[in-house]
Amino acid sequence: MIILGAGITGVAAGIASGFPVYEMAEAPGGICSSYYVRSGETQRLREPPADGEAYRFEVGGGHWIFGGDSAILHFIRSLTPLQSYTRRSRVYFHDKELYVPFPLQYHLAHLGNDMAVKALDEMLTSSRGTPEAMCDWVEQSFGKTLTKLFFGPFHERYTAGLWARIAPQDAYKSPVDYSLALQGAFDKVPPAGYNTTFVYPIEGLNTLAERMAARCQVHYGKIVVRVDVKNKEVHFADGSSVSYKEVVSTLPLNHMIRIAGLDLGVESDPYTSVLVLNIGAVRGPKCPGDHWLYIPDSCSGFHRVGFYSNVDTSFLPVSSRENADRVSIYVERAYRGGEKPSEEDIKVYSRSVVQELQEWGFIERVEVTDPTWIDVAYTWSWPGSKWKTRALRALEEHGIHQVGRYGRWGFQGIADSVRDGFYVGQALRSNGL
Repeated sequence: MIILGAGITGVAAGIASGFPVYEMAEAPGGICSSYYVRSGETQRLREPPADGEAYRFEVGGGHWIFGGDSAILHFIRSLTPLQSYTRRSRVYFHDKELYVPFPLQYHLAHLGNDMAVKALDEMLTSSRGTPEAMCDWVEQSFGKTLTKLFFGPFHERYTAGLWARIAPQDAYKSPVDYSLALQGAFDKVPPAGYNTTFVYPIEGLNTLAERMAARCQVHYGKIVVRVDVKNKEVHFADGSSVSYKEVVSTLPLNHMIRIAGLDLGVESDPYTSVLVLNIGAVRGPKCPGDHWLYIPDSCSGFHRVGFYSNVDTSFLPVSSRENADRVSIYVERAYRGGEKPSEEDIKVYSRSVVQELQEWGFIERVEVTDPTWIDVAYTWSWPGSKWKTRALRALEEHGIHQVGRYGRWGFQGIADSVRDGFYVGQALRSNGL
């Protein structure tokens, strides 16, 4: 058996199975990777410099560890110490200079009495049915007023315009509890949602991936270009190949179908890519204390701004940690699957984001800007689609077992990805594969 991909799921499968892992990059972790950049420089460092004078960022933005089985969290803690946090997150309406605690639907009192009453009435009296598209589900769940105010413009950005066509999914990200909505229209409500608390490695997320990878055999620089399912061979870009009996693949499902040369006879489900702009800057006078903000009305097109250093000051250069006079930020903008902007477009966009955040008072002088591109960032499905089921079945018929967030075309956190890797790796090892 072989394992493709040394992200969190892949190295977990490697630990549990004892079989080799093949990774395209020169380090493990995939998008669960931290890196460091000195002020005024562009070089990415895998480890913090000896003097500690660098910003910590992550590939693809903040990846916090939420949920998870206690056994998995115990394993993670055995490798790297963790710090616990309670979520601080809001929706920010720049045009109104208004912050509303997340989830917005449970904090209607912040919108004013008239809008709160109207929104609540719509939520409680809207007709119930089986919505076909995400846009229908949003309006049915939250009503026209909240859809127009926030959910519509936010999801338009978050899905790169796909929300009017894709099926409803990941409802737990936008929970609907009408008793909490009613309470929040007039009073405070307790924290709600799937990520009210989370943990993060004190030494950076890359330490988790590296210490997991140290427990298994990883071959780096192995870019898969073709899988010969007839002869059961994986071919790499460097001209090498390896035979297999069974494969555990963490590669995105659509990519695996393509490189395996399988024709499913149906349209593949869509996905969105994300351009994450990491910024290190002098903290502005209006910089909020949130961990992240949901943004429905940015001029630059981004839908979320996260503040690494509001989660933990270890994301800042050592000299700024006591006073927190600087800030480490990530800014997310979605694109339809694979529609990566040109380098020049990214430069123009980066300047636009910096200018907008400066106008908002979040940042002042910028010391680092570093864009990262995640090709398959969020996965979706068309209404009534059978593509995912067919794709997984077709690969399994050829001894290829997809696992992980992108391998199985769903959404899950880091802890669940570790669990899935352990489960699949141990199951196939127990079967003598």
